[in-house]
Amino acid sequence: MDKYRCTICDYVYDPSEGDSAGGIVAGTAFADLPDEWVCPICGAGKDDFESA
Repeated sequence: MDKYRCTICDYVYDPSEGDSAGGIVAGTAFADLPDEWVCPICGAGKDDFESA
């Protein structure tokens, strides 16, 4: 699964780690994240991410 980088703050979403603070379990692909999910660092939406 591909990693995605926030273009605002450079946070990298790694599907193998998920986002425990956001309630996203490890193994969740970026495409499967809920539409309301936001960057845990800066609050940017999914539209502000690009493939890393």
